[in-house]
Amino acid sequence: MNLQLLLDKIDIIECYEPIEAPITGISYHSQRVEPGHLFVCILGYKTDGHQYLSNAVANGAKAAIVQTIQKDISIPQYKVKNSRAALAQLSVYYYGNPSERMNMIGITATNGKTTTAYMTNAILEANKLTTGLIGTVNVKIGDTSYPAELTTPESLESQYFLKRMSDKHVSHVTMEVSSAAQHMHRTDHIDFDIVTFNNIGREHIDTHGSFANYVAAKSQLIKHAKKDAFAILNLDDEVSASLADQTNAHVITFSVNKRIGHLTCKHLDMSKGRPSFTVELLKPIRVNEYLSYEPMEFNIDMAVPGIHSVYNSMVAITIGLLLGIPIPVIQKALKSFEGVERRFQFIHDGDIKILDDHFANPGNIDITMATLQRMDHEQLHLVYAIRGQRGPVVNRENAESIVKWAKTLDIHHIIATKSISHVTDRDMVTQEEEEAFLEVMSKAGMTVTLFDDLPDAIHASLKEAKHGDLVLLAGCQGMDAGADIVRAHIKSAIT
Repeated sequence: MNLQLLLDKIDIIECYEPIEAPITGISYHSQRVEPGHLFVCILGYKTDGHQYLSNAVANGAKAAIVQTIQKDISIPQYKVKNSRAALAQLSVYYYGNPSERMNMIGITATNGKTTTAYMTNAILEANKLTTGLIGTVNVKIGDTSYPAELTTPESLESQYFLKRMSDKHVSHVTMEVSSAAQHMHRTDHIDFDIVTFNNIGREHIDTHGSFANYVAAKSQLIKHAKKDAFAILNLDDEVSASLADQTNAHVITFSVNKRIGHLTCKHLDMSKGRPSFTVELLKPIRVNEYLSYEPMEFNIDMAVPGIHSVYNSMVAITIGLLLGIPIPVIQKALKSFEGVERRFQFIHDGDIKILDDHFANPGNIDITMATLQRMDHEQLHLVYAIRGQRGPVVNRENAESIVKWAKTLDIHHIIATKSISHVTDRDMVTQEEEEAFLEVMSKAGMTVTLFDDLPDAIHASLKEAKHGDLVLLAGCQGMDAGADIVRAHIKSAIT
């Protein structure tokens, strides 16, 4: 592609040694530069791409987009105000704006993005559609999947994947959209047709500097939605509800707790963990001249447990309706959808029930504990992997959330672990993090048995559990291996 055609798409402040020549591709990582590439120096949270410009030149970069011109570098440089924004503009043009040719669904939330995305994809696939998915776990193009490196890829990769999806005749793409991605321009110029804001918590405050900054970053998906898009908002979440008059999109609202909005949930039964409920459409919804809905009701039976699954499903159901998916197809898809690994996942459903949940933050903990409160069980046994390298504040807040629910769920003793043998250095629990967690527990009168290693903690909990009890494996990276340890334990006990 001719370089000048690309440069015409961005606002250039200053040019150092301009040329007009073809380029063979675009890169922002110096090690991925190939001869003839345009290299974009982007600023990250920890690194500055300008430091690697000389490496990019050595690998064959023909020109560079920069925020600071380096006159000791010989290749042409084009200065812009924000190189990340420029990368997004360049990428969408380089790959031919593929999102315009597909139905794009953008999902943002502090908790539940992944499950909602997979649930939505399951509904679309149940209707025999060729789908794409971009998210935390993987990138799916039709029947092929690739491991994901980021919750939301950089703009260059996003446009690359979207181009491949378009070439493979994908009709519908579901995309997880993180707050970091919005703040760092990774989703700029993606032509979303449906956007959703499920909930917001305190998980990423450190990344954004304040809760207000976090809200501002996360809200961009809704606030920047186009006029003919649909924005699905959760009226049970204060921030989500507040966005109803801050978007040009057509707003569709739902509630699980109250009889308000366009859709509501009633007759909710969670006694066995797996929800069943009735969706009631309270207001007419007009999608287009060919598709509209009058007030009605239909039942939903779910395979995945948890009150959070109800919220996730309300979003997925609404998406399905807006896309004209028949209600029986939606019902069948949700009844067979088995969930996403480590999202309130049943590991064993016998005399003792064993659940696995990533328990990342106070909001996630509240949702999980509220679900357990609705379930029928005898004693609850909590095995908690203390979070590592996230700071004492995170662990103190998580501990306070656990303590808050302890009396309600009759929890007096917790088995905790540092998972030393099952985490890397970047997730290793520090002494300050351990002390923060234990201090909260001690002040609340909770007893804690702390194990260095994950298998010892799990085996101790399973030894205590009796008929009718429920064991919750709770934690993020430190508990990732928990399900496999349980399965191996059960298999050993059987044989």
